Amino acid sequence: MKVQRIKGSDHGDVSYQLVDAVGQPIETISDFMRHLLARGFSPNTQAAYAYDLLHFMSFLDQHQLRYPDFTSRHALDLLAYLRALPSRKRVQRLSLVLCTTEAGQSATHLSAASINRILAAVSSFYEYLILSGKLIGRENPLQKADDPATARVPARHRPFMGHASQQRPIRRVVRVQTVSRVPRPMSEEQITALLGSLHRYRDKAMILLMLQGGLRPGEILNLHLEDIQYGKRRVIIRYRDDHPKGVRTKSRRERVVDLYEPEALRALSTYVMHERPQDGESSLVFLVGGKGRRRLEPLGYHALVKLFERHCQRLGIREPWVTPHALRHTHATRLWEGGMRELALQKRLGHASPESTRIYTQVSDPMVVAEYRRALGQEEQS
Repeated sequence: MKVQRIKGSDHGDVSYQLVDAVGQPIETISDFMRHLLARGFSPNTQAAYAYDLLHFMSFLDQHQLRYPDFTSRHALDLLAYLRALPSRKRVQRLSLVLCTTEAGQSATHLSAASINRILAAVSSFYEYLILSGKLIGRENPLQKADDPATARVPARHRPFMGHASQQRPIRRVVRVQTVSRVPRPMSEEQITALLGSLHRYRDKAMILLMLQGGLRPGEILNLHLEDIQYGKRRVIIRYRDDHPKGVRTKSRRERVVDLYEPEALRALSTYVMHERPQDGESSLVFLVGGKGRRRLEPLGYHALVKLFERHCQRLGIREPWVTPHALRHTHATRLWEGGMRELALQKRLGHASPESTRIYTQVSDPMVVAEYRRALGQEEQS
């Protein structure tokens, strides 16, 4: 079996399907993938579902099962299968590493996060089968259970209808424990060196929009000229999926990002007025300049990553975690340590869930530091 990528004729739409050993599509999986496409899932999300279900269908073949035969008692077998599955994902290394094998196979296995994602994809697949009537009188074999520990909250925070409320915390029964990692913000020395190495206003504007605005790379590359409001010192982040290079904004939550630090807006204005090609028809802000054959083309995600990596490599600060997204982490960490409240930070970053914002509160909580110093008898110097 393998995943097959299908490029549509309208608007460059991309879909995925799972084909068997003789190249025939697996109809049930194809129906589910069409369901995801109809719901507006991004191509990256569709691809993730397709590859996750490829692991699941391989498990069914190995155990001589069909998807209607998969029950809750097989869930632990699926978990053991995924834990032993070698990872074939290519990983870029910045230095020499020791590679080992077990029984002729790679000793690198799927991460806990990948396994949990596969289990979630299988659960969503069965939810679709039940709702579509393909499985009648059955429950989801990867069931979810109420989580009483999460439900223990003070009375003033309980739902209005009390225990009659349907909004109850749940957890998955089958799940792998994961490591809760904190983001790594870039240091002031790294930021100063990076900004000092940029000679084009275009590159400086993109870096500063991530550093001082907290924008994602996809949000920067999808900016249009009408999204910049110089007088109000802000940019508007709109959901778009029509970029010629396939760049998409991750969140569907449109938001306004204020830029009261002057450097980002100044670099952006200078680029638009003096560097940006004026003879292009595209309203996208960031275009390829120069006199080459790609002149006037919209800048793609690959180009943004490459120019960032090139500067970091030249400065000697290139590490696996130093990516363009690390600038957004740096922005969020600075605001949190500066005293911005969690809800305000969530709105600025465009997070749909407070859990996504909460990872930045673990970096250096000012209250924890203050209590720690007080416990040591070290009062803050005024």
